[in-house]
This record gives sequence, C-alpha cells and structure tokens, in this order.
Amino acid sequence: MRLATVITPTGTTAAVLDGDRWRALPATDLSSLLAAADGDGRWDAGRIASATGAELTGAVPVSPLPRPGKVVCCGLNYGDHIRETGRELPTHPTLFAKFADTLTGPRDELVLPSDAQWDWEAELAVVVGATLRRADRDQARAAIAGYTVANDVSARDWQYRTLQWLQGKAWDASTPVGPVVVTPDEIDPVAGVDVVCRINGEQVQRGNTSTLVFDAADLLAYVSTFATLRPGDLVLTGTPGGVGVAREPQRFLADGDVLETAIDGIGTLRNTVRLTA
Repeated sequence: MRLATVITPTGTTAAVLDGDRWRALPATDLSSLLAAADGDGRWDAGRIASATGAELTGAVPVSPLPRPGKVVCCGLNYGDHIRETGRELPTHPTLFAKFADTLTGPRDELVLPSDAQWDWEAELAVVVGATLRRADRDQARAAIAGYTVANDVSARDWQYRTLQWLQGKAWDASTPVGPVVVTPDEIDPVAGVDVVCRINGEQVQRGNTSTLVFDAADLLAYVSTFATLRPGDLVLTGTPGGVGVAREPQRFLADGDVLETAIDGIGTLRNTVRLTA
C-alpha cells in the first residue's frame, strides 16, 4: 500500500492510493491513523486497508507525519559516506535527534538563512507502526509500518561548531519528507533500493540501501533499547556518499536550487531552496 496525508479542498486526511485515485482513511493524517492502529507490537496493514473510504477529489500529498513523537537519525551508515569522512566503520549506530518542527512537505520551499552552509543528505526513512520497547530484530521488523523519502538538509558550519551535531540538524522546516509511505510488502531495503539526490537535475548522490551498515530493523531494535518507539515515529537511516561538505572544493546549496530526492519504489521530493537574510 501507498499511504499519505493529503490536502483536499475540504481539508487534510489520511489516504491510501487505489490505482491512480486517493481514497480517504478514517483520520485527519497518518500520525493520527498510526496512533489509533497500535496493536500488539505488530503492524497490521490489513486493518488499515479494510477502513478505506470514499474517493478524494483534488488530493495532493503533504508532509505525511505531522506529529511524530520522535525523529531519530543515523549518521555514517553507508560505507562510501563513512570513507569520504575519513572514519572507520562503526560498531554501533551514530545517532542524533530532530524535532517535529524540522519536518516539511515533499513540495514545500526550503526557506533557510543565507548565512549558513546548507548541505544535502538523501535518506531512506522508516516509519514505526507499533510500540517497541527493548525489541529484538524480528520484533522490530514486524513493527515497521513502511518507508518514505527524506533529506536531512544540514547547516554544516553549525554542525561542526562542536562535537555534538544537533545545532546543525534541527533547523525548523529544513527536512522534507514524503511524498508517500510505502508498506513493507512492496519494498525491501535489505535487498536494495537506490537512494538518489539531484540538484537542478545534476545527480550528486546515488547509493543503495543494501550497503547500509545498520538496516531498518537493526536501528529500530537498537533505539528501542533506550527509548520507547511509538506508532508514527520516524527513523532516518543515513545518507550515501556525495555530500557537499566532502567535495573538493566544497559545495553548498544556493538560492533557487531545486533539490530532488528520490528512492526507487517510493517517489521523489522536489523542494526549491530559498535563502533569506
């Protein structure tokens, strides 16, 4: 299934794609839908499918998860990206957090201050579908509601002010997500899907999720050891090589750049960068 939060002439609603038509689901957005569907530690896609309602006219996907309780991100999780930073392969995930306010929609402008060095990071994101606490790998896999596309747009000069990355990663409305959440029966990141980033049509990143050091189930199980994960939480799995800060010379996003982030089987984010004083 392909799930989304969509906006229509009458407001927002959770929705499922039926062929080329959107049909309503009984919640105002996916955050509410997932919270209401929490079960026994497993994600039940069938329960969602059975609740499909009327066809929606003029539906446009927006940010799919407007109220995640947690947004957890993994850095340094692709071998090529780790090598370009000069580091060794990690034995444990390198994690940091974002806030819900950092998220924005699949077609929204990225309105960012012009006095920072803005970099791109195309990522596969995992959507949690059931409560997880001290889960093993199998339990974590069973709790995955689906996968979506994200770009962890980062202020590099702020990120590297200290050894802690938060101040470079948590800017308001800087992380586009969407356009849909695709359920695990339709996509298998362990087998491998391509993650691609383009700027003004130029490909700057291409990686494959089969090369992740820690896959989605690994990350959910690890995080759930110290923090309870709940339906609608979002876990970003890291970015492949090709980021701007690692280039010679370094390259950062400019005003008017069109940032496209695409993952096979899910879709494409297309966000225009607007740098402001």
